[in-house]
Amino acid sequence: MGNIDELKNTGLKATLPRLKILEIFQAGGQRHMTAEDVFRVLLNEHSDIGLATVYRVLTQFEQAGILERSHFESGKAVYELNEGTHHDHLICTSCGKVEEFYDAEIERRQQMIAKDKGWILQDHAMSLYGLCGDCAARR
Repeated sequence: MGNIDELKNTGLKATLPRLKILEIFQAGGQRHMTAEDVFRVLLNEHSDIGLATVYRVLTQFEQAGILERSHFESGKAVYELNEGTHHDHLICTSCGKVEEFYDAEIERRQQMIAKDKGWILQDHAMSLYGLCGDCAARR
């Protein structure tokens, strides 16, 4: 399915800013991006899409379920494509790199702990903070 169809299926019109921003996320150069990261890519492409438009489109994409928003320790909202599969994050406290991971045993244990305490989990997010391999090697 093309980007135009994908946007129309969510009820959004296929405007140039929406198409460009969706393309940036789909290109996969960087999976987790702030609004400023997206704006920087657009500037490098000599696009005339402003930062306010980037924020507006990211919010629309989040509301439409195209993107997911996370808030890591930096305090900035970080967006990624919503691909419909759960994963957790490792975040480097030095360079800000974000890496995704999934571990079935961790997921099973979380469900078991919640059940043992009488809870029914509806959702969760796990973020682990530390140094990525590159930053650890530099220390």
